[in-house]
Amino acid sequence: MIARVTALLEAIFGESFRRDFDVRLWDGTTLPSTTGRRDFTFIVNTPSALRSAFTPPLERHAGAAFISGVLDIEGDLPEAIARINAASHSRSALAKTRIALGLLRLPRDARAEPVGAQLHGKRHSRERDRAAISYHYDHPVAFYRAFLDAYMVYSCAYYDDGINDLDRAQQAKLDYVLKKLRLEPGMSFLDIGCGWGSLVIAAAKRGAQALGVTLSRVQYDEANRRIEELGLGDRAKVEFRDYRDLRDLTFDRIASVGMVEHVGRTMLPTYYACAYNALRPGGLFLNHGIAEQSPGRKPPPNPFIERWVFPDGDLVSIGDTLAIAERNGFEVRDVENLREHYARTLRAWVANLERNREEAIAQAGEAAYRVWRLYMAGSAVSFDNASIGVYQSLLARPDVDGKVTIPATRRDLYPTLA
Repeated sequence: MIARVTALLEAIFGESFRRDFDVRLWDGTTLPSTTGRRDFTFIVNTPSALRSAFTPPLERHAGAAFISGVLDIEGDLPEAIARINAASHSRSALAKTRIALGLLRLPRDARAEPVGAQLHGKRHSRERDRAAISYHYDHPVAFYRAFLDAYMVYSCAYYDDGINDLDRAQQAKLDYVLKKLRLEPGMSFLDIGCGWGSLVIAAAKRGAQALGVTLSRVQYDEANRRIEELGLGDRAKVEFRDYRDLRDLTFDRIASVGMVEHVGRTMLPTYYACAYNALRPGGLFLNHGIAEQSPGRKPPPNPFIERWVFPDGDLVSIGDTLAIAERNGFEVRDVENLREHYARTLRAWVANLERNREEAIAQAGEAAYRVWRLYMAGSAVSFDNASIGVYQSLLARPDVDGKVTIPATRRDLYPTLA
């Protein structure tokens, strides 16, 4: 059995097999790196593990194998994922057939697939959206503290020149968003999908009247606790509210950071219509979100992400997204892709999560720890190879005369260039 599994691993990895990584099998057998360098150790914990993981659909079965622990990676998980992806893309049809036949010669794993999201009702109804958001965001706050920064920002950081640590990069991102919005004291500000309140707090500290909305009860409670602790209750608050229920509220500035991925392609016209109606004429809306980058085609959903990470999530290309925004009255003023920043952010999160493994498991369980480690490492690889991007789009609602309160240049964003 060991010889059979070893031969399959060599077929799966191809020429990169054991190049800069070790392999460890269920009986303690170690196949060392051929170069003497070890970026990671690929661990096969049962004789059935490869059949469980590499039988299509690959994303779902490999994810389930990793969550259950029959496969594991010690060391650089993003590098291991990148290595497996590269090997998969380089294999011929004949090699894939041989691997499939080899997998069938391994024992079948009878254990049940790890439990994932179980949503009911119409996709993107209010009730189902609340359930989807709760599934992803309603772990204990301490679980997120195990890998996020001091400000609890769960979105792409901004590694401006000279910034190398996550805390400063997330503070720079908050500053960057509010600079792009040209937020001034006394303005009213809305954060759609406000998380644990970091951007609302930052806006209030700059003298704005800030409101955040979220569908996560845990985020709602923690954001308001932080606001009160900082003594900002007169200028900031967070409400448990759907973006479709803003009613007659209007704001000078609106931001939505990392929320549009939950909206769904079919609901984007509603999303932009709601934001447009909530924005005063002449105002600005910054929409920050992940987008798929497959020109001319829509890639199939990732079953690992759909089942264990972001149920009902939907990544839409930036071109399609902006076209929908324009059809709902917005003028596009600026677009920036920050995907390299997100790859770096995710690697920092993975490192923090691994360093705080015991605390994360104590708060949310080992399955959640393994899901988030794999999801964040895999996402870093996807940003690296440009499978996905993350865009900040600055949109305006011109007034009746076509005017928008925005400078004529970007010099105010980059003071060193002034």
